[in-house]
Amino acid sequence: MTDNQANPSPSTEGAQRHIGRPLDRVDGIPKVTGRASYAYEHSEMANIAHGYIQGAAIAKGRIIATDTTEAERAPDVLYVMTHRNAPAQPEFGPPVTPTVPEVFTRARPMLSSDRVRFYDEPVALVVAETFEAARAAASLIDVRYEAETGRYDLEAHLAEAYAPQRTNAGFATDSNIGDFESAFATAAVRLDASYTTPYQHHNPMEPHATIAVWSGDDLTVYTGAQTLANFRAGMANTLQIAPERVRIVSPFTGGGFGSKLIVHADTVLAALAARVVQRPVKIAMTRQQMFANAGHRAKMRHNIRLGADRNGKLAALGHDVISATSGFEEFCEQSAVFARSLYAAENRLTRHRLVAMDTNRGEWMRSPGEAPGMFAFECAMDEMAEELGLDPIEFRVRNEPELDPENNVPFSTRNLVACMREGARRFGWERRNAVPRTMRDGRFLVGYGMAAAIRPNYLGASSARVRLGGNGHLTVQLDMTDIGTGTYTILTQIAADATGLPPSAVRVELGDSNFPRTAGSGGSWGAASAGSAVHNACLALRERIVAEARRRDPSLENLVAADVVFTNGELRLGERTERLGQLVGRLWPSGIEAEGGVERAGEAFRNFSQHSYGAHFAEIGVDTDTGEIRMRRMLTTIGAGRILNPKTARSQIIGGMVWGIGAALMEETVLDSRHGHFVNHDLAEYHVPVHADVPPLEVVFLEEHDEKANVLGSKGLGELSVCGTSAAVANAVYNATGVRVREFPITLDKLLSELA
Repeated sequence: MTDNQANPSPSTEGAQRHIGRPLDRVDGIPKVTGRASYAYEHSEMANIAHGYIQGAAIAKGRIIATDTTEAERAPDVLYVMTHRNAPAQPEFGPPVTPTVPEVFTRARPMLSSDRVRFYDEPVALVVAETFEAARAAASLIDVRYEAETGRYDLEAHLAEAYAPQRTNAGFATDSNIGDFESAFATAAVRLDASYTTPYQHHNPMEPHATIAVWSGDDLTVYTGAQTLANFRAGMANTLQIAPERVRIVSPFTGGGFGSKLIVHADTVLAALAARVVQRPVKIAMTRQQMFANAGHRAKMRHNIRLGADRNGKLAALGHDVISATSGFEEFCEQSAVFARSLYAAENRLTRHRLVAMDTNRGEWMRSPGEAPGMFAFECAMDEMAEELGLDPIEFRVRNEPELDPENNVPFSTRNLVACMREGARRFGWERRNAVPRTMRDGRFLVGYGMAAAIRPNYLGASSARVRLGGNGHLTVQLDMTDIGTGTYTILTQIAADATGLPPSAVRVELGDSNFPRTAGSGGSWGAASAGSAVHNACLALRERIVAEARRRDPSLENLVAADVVFTNGELRLGERTERLGQLVGRLWPSGIEAEGGVERAGEAFRNFSQHSYGAHFAEIGVDTDTGEIRMRRMLTTIGAGRILNPKTARSQIIGGMVWGIGAALMEETVLDSRHGHFVNHDLAEYHVPVHADVPPLEVVFLEEHDEKANVLGSKGLGELSVCGTSAAVANAVYNATGVRVREFPITLDKLLSELA
């Protein structure tokens, strides 16, 4: 074994470090100058036709007649597709897929049946020379239906709830430790409360859109995607072609929040139509169409039961969730799973149940499971603290576990108490009056609230390719996507640190399924997974450069790895120093490349419970005359391993805090229980926070290095920011008013009668 093999890691000692610095977004200038191309904006292909989707006017039933004569005669119309002439596609399949990956990659046929499964499900597609012509012609299609009675009211069917085979991400449906029922029945202090979280919709800034282009038997799809590998497999399975014949291109994605993890109607229909008309076809869903066709968060009923002794030590912890789901495709958010690791209690029970409804499937949405689950649970913890006469933080601290309460393994790191303590100090929590409705500012009742946050840390199998040219510039390629979180920037920082190059010498290329495969953007695993792959690819490149240099230059044969340093764009080989670009240009005129990757979470995740943590604090004011709730300030402390870029990380946390405000006070989609359609299906009536709703937001990072998490020591960050945030706001509303609202969101009509 040579010295280099024994110590196979040339260092970057002395190089300027970029990880941890607030580097500006490297994609910022292309975005603000309009040079960043999103799905609908790719213009490199000629002769593009436009498609417009016509949706069903009923929520359940079948099509008995379709007349497309007038639409086909309309100006500039090229083709009208219905279930009668759509290309053959495979059956959709059973409601439950055998394995977790198949949820993402299963065939999703469109216009393949006369059945209508949910309101606004596509029943026709018009392809024309312009979008306006296609939309106008779609209005001329006459579709007649035979409507059937549907199930649209969750509360009316709670008794029919059933246990799914599994929850999202493969977690067990139920967990049962000890004897919960007995412990709860005999506890000195008990809380038994039910909370309702509503339907919600993702509403990313970029609507779902696709351009499909065929070249012979090969398909290129330009779309907004979070996971290119899933899109590629889903399209291949739907079109019944080999995956290698499908290329997905998505260099920029204008937000997703989970709604762009799988293919939807725009992608499938664009590909079908493009093959028929033998031209590129472009389809974009309208904002209204997205409410029915691009996923949503299901309505849920949460029953929380807590039992404790007089000192505040939990003896029983229970969380039951009943959620709406689609009758034709099951989806169960893991809304009680977080409770399995959050607080200590010897007797524990968590259960998930579903009620089949005649709606489209629910989907992953902004911290799926934890966001609605912690909203309810952390409100219950606040209620229990009041029953015990304890400060909410002290109650939580008294139930801090030493080991994971259900897996019985140590935590890789755990700084939840530190987050709460530091947050309380910075927020001025000591000024809170525990007695509700005692703090005032003029006509406003003032309240303080807090909640804890936890979210599992994930690592997904990912690969990356790096190539160093003779000009000293490094190109990084992987199919990872940037959905607005700053992926281009942090991968630039990681590659720069791993090679000793300045960020200006690094070019990151993302969003092409021809690049090495990654786990994509979702589940807050993107930075850790893709970042680890890039880091390891750069290490492999360094090793190859050194090995090749030693092989070609006999004078370097006895050089040990400790004498090899990549720093500030240079390579030190013992006593010799050479610009890295010059060395590559001299030895490898066409450049040199390497690949590296990271495996799916393994032994470190089995032997240690890995999570990110946080604590949220909110101050609100409630107008005593109108019941209007005004946010006054918020603070969040975060413990999520090594912070790769505090600027982009802070932006993610602020975004999650704003979502938390929205979920607590306004965000709700109303499903018509008679006809099965979402009533407020646009941004005029689906309320989300605007500038006037958002107070000053402060973010504090308690940085650590979790060596068990990944080679970078970082943890999942973005979705943590919305976990528990809504509960902090709700708890502040109670502290201000003495009114405990358990049906969310907390709108003023739910306060007015009590305030009066």
